[in-house]
Amino acid sequence: MILIPRNEDYLESLKDMIADSTSSYRIMQLYGKSILITQDDSNPILKADNENLIAIKTGLYSRDLTDRNTSFSIGNVNIGGKKLIIAAGPCAVESLDQTIEIAEQVKRLGADMIRGGAFKPRTNPYSFQGLGKDGIEILEKAKEQTGLPIVSELMDISDFSYFKDGIDMIQVGSRNSQNFSMLKFLGRTEKPVLLKNGMGNSTDEWMGAAEYILSGGNGNVVLCYRGTRGFERRTRFAMDIGSITVAKKISHLPVCADPSHPSGNRDYVESMALAAVSAGCDMLEIEVHNDPEHSLSDREQQITFDTFGRIVKSARKIREFILENSRYVG
Repeated sequence: MILIPRNEDYLESLKDMIADSTSSYRIMQLYGKSILITQDDSNPILKADNENLIAIKTGLYSRDLTDRNTSFSIGNVNIGGKKLIIAAGPCAVESLDQTIEIAEQVKRLGADMIRGGAFKPRTNPYSFQGLGKDGIEILEKAKEQTGLPIVSELMDISDFSYFKDGIDMIQVGSRNSQNFSMLKFLGRTEKPVLLKNGMGNSTDEWMGAAEYILSGGNGNVVLCYRGTRGFERRTRFAMDIGSITVAKKISHLPVCADPSHPSGNRDYVESMALAAVSAGCDMLEIEVHNDPEHSLSDREQQITFDTFGRIVKSARKIREFILENSRYVG
């Protein structure tokens, strides 16, 4: 049971009430509110006290908590506001020169953040696994050069020390989206999290993953839709635009779209990106490479600078057009 006192002065009385009922509880702070969480859903006193308590029946991710869109800032980048935020960069960090060149070019073309994988989850153990700690250091140098905040994927809690200071936003990839130990750990930090949906997850399971982070007290969460596994083979994954619409409807959290992974083919990335913006996403994460054909990872889906520049211009025009017509955008 998730309960919010309508008045902070009622909090002490609430503690006593629960203590008398022998229910265990904890109190956390989230979005400036005191929130009480107890596993006892049967306490009749708490259920009946509508005058002093707001009961959240779904979750902290939901619009039962707030109907206002949540936004937060990473440096001078505000995620969840009116501006469409775009993170762009290579699938994998391959070298310092490559990363610097891409970072400079995507910034010139309108990117707000740089994305890049230093630790790479690969289906084949013999595929390029990333540069690891050296890749993190390269991303930090790219940030120094361009001023762009960094988003990069954390694969294991033991590597968090590399991410703690220089990486601005931690990406939880599809394969770790139900790694509950990692989600709990990130919930105890204040580090912004880009949470991708699992490739076989329902929307409710995706929201449940977000709840693990939020319930730890970290409200800086962005939901990132990257498609799900389906029967179609012409695309890498199924891009269900309706999932973005649903996420915006049921959750107050910012929503990002990754059109690169469901496309699996650079020819489809532009269309999927623009469709996602039309569905109301607040952010795009796109894979861009200076030499896609010779990329060490996911070369088929990484786009050129020319394509990226066109996407940025079109996506921001679409965003401006729909801002006035959607309740849950901006």
